[in-house]
Amino acid sequence: MRIKAYAKINISLDIIGKREDGYHLLEMIMQAIDLYDEINIEKQKEGISIKCNKPYVPTDERNLAYRAAKIFMEKYNINSGVSINIKKNIPVCAGLAGGSTDGAAVLKLMNKFFNVNASDEELMELGLKLGADVPYCIKGGTALCKGIGEDVTELSGFKDKIVVLVKPPFGVSTKSVYQEFDLNKVRSHPNTDLLIKAIEDNDLHLVSNNMKNLLENVTLRKHKILINIKEEMKRYGASGTMMSGSGPTVFAFFDDMLKAQKCFEKMKTRYNDVFITRTI
Repeated sequence: MRIKAYAKINISLDIIGKREDGYHLLEMIMQAIDLYDEINIEKQKEGISIKCNKPYVPTDERNLAYRAAKIFMEKYNINSGVSINIKKNIPVCAGLAGGSTDGAAVLKLMNKFFNVNASDEELMELGLKLGADVPYCIKGGTALCKGIGEDVTELSGFKDKIVVLVKPPFGVSTKSVYQEFDLNKVRSHPNTDLLIKAIEDNDLHLVSNNMKNLLENVTLRKHKILINIKEEMKRYGASGTMMSGSGPTVFAFFDDMLKAQKCFEKMKTRYNDVFITRTI
C-alpha cells in the first residue's frame, strides 16, 4: 500500500500564549503543497523496519514514521509487524512538516491496511502524541490550526497557487526556536481573520501582503541569509515571501509562472533545495 505524504507551508503562524507545561498556544493557517514523500508499507512477521532513500534519515525510534507505526500497533493491538519504505523528497529540518507528514501517512496507511476503520478524529488524537503538525497532516488542504495543533478547522481551499521554495544548506531545530521565542517582544500579530477572508475570496495578493510568521523574529535574526533570500525572491516578482514554520525554508507566492520559473532558475544556481510547486 502506497500513499503520498504532502509537505505544508504556513500562511500564518501566531503564538497567543503558553500553557503551564511549557507548550506554546498557536493559531496557524496551514496549506498543503504538491511536494511529497512517498510512503509504502508491507506486512512482516514482527517488529517495525524502515528503509529510506536518504542515508541521513534515521530508521529507528527517532523517525516519526517509526513512532507512528508503534503507537498505532499499541493502540489497536496489531500483532504482525510492518516494513515501511520512505521515498524522501521533502527536505528535513526545513519547516515543511516532512517528518510529521510521514507520521500522518503511516497512521492513515495502517488504518486501511489493517482494516481498523478509525475516524480521522481518532487518528488526529493519536497523531498529536507525535507532534503538533501531525493532526493537520492527517487532514491536509487549507486549515486553521489552534491550541497545540489539536484543533484543526478546514478552510475553503486555496488551491493551484504557484509557490517557489528555497531551503538553505542548514537545518533548524523547532524546539530551540520555540525556546528562544519571547512573546513579550512581539509588536504585532498576524491578522488571522483577514487572512481567512482573503483565502475565501481567493485573493492571492491580499494573502501575500498579510502573511505573518512570529517565529521569523527568532530564525531570521540568527540567519541573515534568510532575509537576503526573501528580498531576492521579491526582486524576481514574488507577490509575497515568508519563512515556513520554524524555518529555515523560505517560500514565495507568484501570480505568474514565468516570474516563478525565473526565480526558481536563479535560486537553483546557488541552493540545492529549490522547488517550484503549487498549493493543493
